[in-house]
Amino acid sequence: MKYRAIVSLLIASVPTILLSAEPSAFGAGDLSNPKPYGLTSGEKVILETKDQLKKVALKSNSQASRLDSLRERIDGLQSIVEGIGRKTHNNQVHLQELKENQTKSLANIAEYEKRLSDSIEANKQALEEVQTTLSDISQNYVSKEQYNELVKSVNDFKNLVAKELKIGKGTHKLSKISTAKLYNQAKAYYSKRYYSKAIDAYEELIRRNYKPAYGNYMIGEMNFKRKNYANAIAYYKKSSALYSKATYMPTLMLHTAVAMQRTGDKSHAKAFYNAIIAKYPNTPEAKKAKSALGK
Repeated sequence: MKYRAIVSLLIASVPTILLSAEPSAFGAGDLSNPKPYGLTSGEKVILETKDQLKKVALKSNSQASRLDSLRERIDGLQSIVEGIGRKTHNNQVHLQELKENQTKSLANIAEYEKRLSDSIEANKQALEEVQTTLSDISQNYVSKEQYNELVKSVNDFKNLVAKELKIGKGTHKLSKISTAKLYNQAKAYYSKRYYSKAIDAYEELIRRNYKPAYGNYMIGEMNFKRKNYANAIAYYKKSSALYSKATYMPTLMLHTAVAMQRTGDKSHAKAFYNAIIAKYPNTPEAKKAKSALGK
């Protein structure tokens, strides 16, 4: 800016200084005229110098404008560079945070792997203990079937003892009742499902040898209904041995087969089913036997 002011001042002052030394007549030598004439050699030099100064001034103005433009571009570039610097700094901070988080994550993963390894080892030890326990059980303890059979045998024995005790206690009372009345009482007890009293009555009738085949059959029926299948089979066997031509024989044989099947004696149960079909082919019991064999 100072350079342009100096050039402009110089262009304006040179003609004045030079012209004041030699005034012109009739307009000749007027350098301010757009088309001066009658110029002396000195005036021509002045005119040329003036033109050159104008060109220098224009060039100077152009260069100053370019310089201002460059300055503006430099300022813009500086802003961009500063923005890039800020982003670079932020990226460096973010990268550092990522590195720290990654370090923490790796530490957490290592801790998790350690816990998982410890858990697997603990589960492995627990599994080995369970397997050892199961092995001991299989070697030193009875199976479920054996246990159930043992419980059943104990229960049968308890029932037998209880029955004998009841018979001993009730003999005195029942002995005073007539046979006909006792027989009717036994049937009434059975109809009302008073099986304990009915069994006591039929046991007393058997001791009196009154219809012992029927008495054993009825006691077998009550044990069958109570799902005491082993006892039921024993009484059915006594009944059939005493009188094999009774009208209730198809039912006795069918219930014997069912009791055998439910106690696991399938081969004998099958034989009884076939015997019912062969001996009593037109009875409902034979139809049930066929259905059982079909299943």
